[in-house]
This record gives sequence, C-alpha cells and structure tokens, in this order.
Amino acid sequence: MLEVSVVDINKKKVGSVQLDDRIFGQSVNMPLLHEAVVMQLNNQRQGTHSTKTKGFVRGGGKKPYKQKGTGRARAGSIRSPLWRGGGTIFGPLPRDYSYRMPRKKMRLALYSALSSKIEDNSLIIVDSLDGKNGKTREALSLLENLNALDSTLIVCDDKNNLIYRGVKNLQNVSIIDVSHVNVYDLLRYRNLIISKEDINKLMEVLS
Repeated sequence: MLEVSVVDINKKKVGSVQLDDRIFGQSVNMPLLHEAVVMQLNNQRQGTHSTKTKGFVRGGGKKPYKQKGTGRARAGSIRSPLWRGGGTIFGPLPRDYSYRMPRKKMRLALYSALSSKIEDNSLIIVDSLDGKNGKTREALSLLENLNALDSTLIVCDDKNNLIYRGVKNLQNVSIIDVSHVNVYDLLRYRNLIISKEDINKLMEVLS
C-alpha cells in the first residue's frame, strides 16, 4: 500500500490515506496510454463526413460532345472527377469510428494514468471538497491555495456539491464524477484533485 498525505483547503497536512499499489503503483506504460487516448478520441468523432462519387452527382448522363473531330480530349460525362463540379475519387463517406479496447487493457491504462499522477507528484487529496456557495471566486481561491490553477481535473462524486457550479467558468479546470474517470482527462490535465472519501470510492470501483 502507498501512503499519501491528505491536506485541507489551505494545503496543510491533516492526515494520510492508504492507496492500493495495484492501482496507483503501476509503472507508466506509454504505448498503452497512447492506445487508450486514440480510442477515446476516435469514439468522440461524429463520422458524418460525406462526399459524392461520379455516380451520385446530379446530371452528367449525356456525353457532353462527340468522341472524335472536336480536337478536345474525349469525355463521357460532365461529372467526371477530372471536371469542375464532378465527383470525388475515393472521398470520405459516413462511417462509425468507434471501437473498444479489451476491458483488461483499458483497466491497465487507467491504472497507468493514475500511477503517473503519483510519479509526477500531481495528485492532491483533500479532506473535503464541499462548496459553500457555488461561487467562482470560492473555487478560484481553493485552486490558488492548492497551487493548482494552471491545469486541473477535479473528481467529485456528489453532483449536488456546489463546487460543480463554482468551477464551471474557470479555464483549464474540469470536474467529473468517480464513475467517469478516464485516461484522456487524467493525461490532459496536470493536477488531479480528489477528496479522501472519493478516492476510496474510486479504489472500490477499480478494484
């Protein structure tokens, strides 16, 4: 087990928490993290791009001019890909980009991403994340005290917590619940802030 300090909102140590080695003590596997991020970004793609080949462009059924005797290059349709207004050769068509990695690999990628936060010393565990008034000023003050203003992911499992409202207008700060913790967000943001209660929930979900 790993022992990590728990701090209050002023970054003063108030205790410690034991973290599971299997989740937070893995070696960082960069190829696996890359694979997981590519999968997540592919799954976000709409795939609605569309082009028309020669057969789908309206018109062009009649030969534009006779085959011989004009001195021009032969042509069979005004919708040839060689002509302005013609079809597109091998253009993109609507498709589904989504796919799934094996569950075991996805779990290992998540362990690796969480372990990287320990390795980079960018995991901040606080005793409580309760927002008092839901004001942006309050959330800003919290992040300033924790030295985590530049790029921060907050994990909070209580959707009714006013901290959700407080961070909404802050740049480079995002908040998600425990069930939505993912590799892309963990790597996208430098700091990870989570309460002692929620990190225990996270270990329950992942173990």
